[in-house]
Amino acid sequence: MQRRLIIAGTGSGVGKTTWTIGLMAALRGRGNVVQGFKCGPDYIDPTYHTAVTGRPSRNLDSWMMGERAVREAFIKGSEGADISIIEGVMGLFDGKSALSNESSTAHIGEILETPILLVVNIQSMGRSAAAIVRGFQQFAEGVRIAGVIANNAGSVGHYQLVKDAVEQMCGIPVVGWMDRDAQLSIPERHLGLVPSIERGEMDAYITRLGERVTENLELDRVLQLAECPELAPALPLADDTLVPSFSLASASVTPRVRLAIARDAAFHFYYPDNLELLERCGAELAYFSPLAGEPVPPDADGLYIGGGFPEEFAERLAGQRTGKRSVRRAIEDGMPTLAECGGFMYLTESIRDTRGQEYAMVGLIAGQCRMQTKYAAMGYREVKGQPGNFLLNEGESARGHEFHYSAFHPAGDLALSPAYVSESRWGTKPEGYITPNLVAGYTHLHFASRPELADRWVAACARYRNIRRGRATEVVPAFDDRVQ
Repeated sequence: MQRRLIIAGTGSGVGKTTWTIGLMAALRGRGNVVQGFKCGPDYIDPTYHTAVTGRPSRNLDSWMMGERAVREAFIKGSEGADISIIEGVMGLFDGKSALSNESSTAHIGEILETPILLVVNIQSMGRSAAAIVRGFQQFAEGVRIAGVIANNAGSVGHYQLVKDAVEQMCGIPVVGWMDRDAQLSIPERHLGLVPSIERGEMDAYITRLGERVTENLELDRVLQLAECPELAPALPLADDTLVPSFSLASASVTPRVRLAIARDAAFHFYYPDNLELLERCGAELAYFSPLAGEPVPPDADGLYIGGGFPEEFAERLAGQRTGKRSVRRAIEDGMPTLAECGGFMYLTESIRDTRGQEYAMVGLIAGQCRMQTKYAAMGYREVKGQPGNFLLNEGESARGHEFHYSAFHPAGDLALSPAYVSESRWGTKPEGYITPNLVAGYTHLHFASRPELADRWVAACARYRNIRRGRATEVVPAFDDRVQ
């Protein structure tokens, strides 16, 4: 038997993340090895999971990854864990489309045959909570809601009233509750999240939350509800075209290239599965910090600059001239590079904040990223490669998502060569920027949607390595002073 459980909600903001990390902390307190997962493309919540469990949390997204890859990612990620906890996204049935369960938490539950604890905000209601739960139970076949958690109760009496109604009308247990304790709301969900966690500043909060969950949740009952048959690796699919070769099976591969990964508080949005796929294709990962002014490792053969919050650290990044020059020099020298969202912003001439203050960046892409006070883009994207894209061939498609507050403004009337044509529910548009060795844009790609990306990237790095070795004795020209 295997223990696995989904913490889902009736909607956003009902307390899924609080209960997820609280349950993880409570289980860790009992000596369990806990593995975290997050439904959907979100990078933030997995950071909490990792801080609590000590194991990298992984995303499960059936639209970006495909069903088989979701199953494989879960099986691989759960190795060595006593229990796997999956945090849902938005409401239980919310996904890519209003007309299907695709990419929803419910869909992940079906793929992984996993019981669900439904978090319900019971504030200002009593018996009506049972109507909500019953509606969720009956909405779709194949979705197993095994129990309920009542959040924002006014008192223990209020909780008991709701518990009696739900158990009478829905036939499933209400296994826990939480009152309206503002101190348990998650602090600092976005800005400064990573450095605060890495400094241990949230340890006291996590400990307190774990204690409250231990007091207010029937942990033994939850562990019983979480018992499930082992998942078989193979999964028959009606459409097996999306993920032709993505596999998370362990493999011993001798590294043939070194891939530099920008990772710090400004750049940290990476899917673990993407990085592991690169390793299985022969890349050795070498991490460096642009925020600390560290240059690209001198023996690197490729460069990956992921997303994050460069706008929040723009002044510090602007002051790291040596690091910026190193990045620009590496890319101009021909180093195969992928820059996503925050990484794309970093390669432009400057970032302008909402106060109008401008901060000089690498200066490789002619234009400026201007911060806005509301979303510039958010949602799933299917991108098609454009001519000259060394990672995604012309006409090939890959899947990912966008989530950013900035908008890119090219310098003057300059026409940039787009990396992709991006398709969303609002139509299609050119996106990003390419050179023969650079792919940059706002889209965060999941390599499960096009596994060839990783192998193609490693092969490009190997070619660059051989070219660089062949000219090792040549005189390197002095680097210009264009980086401010």
